[in-house]
Amino acid sequence: MQMLIRKAQRKVTKARIGMTGPSGSGKTLSALLMAFGMTGDWEKIGLVDTENRSADLYAETMKAGVHIPEFPKIDLDPPYTTEKYIEAIKAFEDYGVDVIIIDSLSHAWAGEGGLLEQKDTMSKSKNSFAAWGELTPKQNKMVEAILKSKCHIFVTMRSKTEYVLEANDKGKQVPRKIGMAPVQRDGLEYEFTLVMDLTADHIATVSKDRTGLFDGQYFTPSVDSGKQLLEWLESGEKLVSEETKATIMEKWAQLGFEPDLVDAQTRKLFGSPLVNITDKQGKELIETLNVKLQPVETGEGA
Repeated sequence: MQMLIRKAQRKVTKARIGMTGPSGSGKTLSALLMAFGMTGDWEKIGLVDTENRSADLYAETMKAGVHIPEFPKIDLDPPYTTEKYIEAIKAFEDYGVDVIIIDSLSHAWAGEGGLLEQKDTMSKSKNSFAAWGELTPKQNKMVEAILKSKCHIFVTMRSKTEYVLEANDKGKQVPRKIGMAPVQRDGLEYEFTLVMDLTADHIATVSKDRTGLFDGQYFTPSVDSGKQLLEWLESGEKLVSEETKATIMEKWAQLGFEPDLVDAQTRKLFGSPLVNITDKQGKELIETLNVKLQPVETGEGA
């Protein structure tokens, strides 16, 4: 099999942001403020609430100098199955939001009816290996729904809480709450563009930052943070436009090719299905198809 070699190319992309921290670290508010910085419109922000409707407390309040009005949300109740999360993502996509905040994803793992509880129930009748054989595909489908969504997605995750002793300004040892590993399946953080770790003092650092915007900083996530992030996300090559896609499909049909085969061709040429190629690549494909549509000239005489 011939391997495709292509130029690395940064495209306009959607954010996949993980926010971790102990209870009270400000994950929900941080996600809301950054989402507003990205959209400028609260109707374009949808929040999936698994935290006993706690996000309602932010509606009609002033936070960090920003008025937060009522905003679209979906309340998830137990059991916290991965299927419910997938349905919520699809519902918000159909509703037309630009940013989805999942608050929190930890319930899908360790909440009532989550994967760990399902595993414990299944282990009563089968071994652990067999149980995970059935449950891992469920986790993978949920992660796939997050990664393939047409919306920007923020995911909050509780972190396991631990206390450390530190000296205060008087030299006395006092306990301080810190967040450790997020409550979710190990390795999930590798899927995100950005992973922000918040402290009990609402200060964020990044443990992963593909953007380079926040690496090495100590900051409070804000509306401006969201604006910065959006600017970076949209600074890459523009994805193929609807007009360019329509032209490709029209010429593809004129050549008598099956519509289902166009993705195979763009993967061969550019390493991506049609919807994920750039507009520049789309126009290159149109030029190639135009050449194929030219009548073949035949010589005169013998």
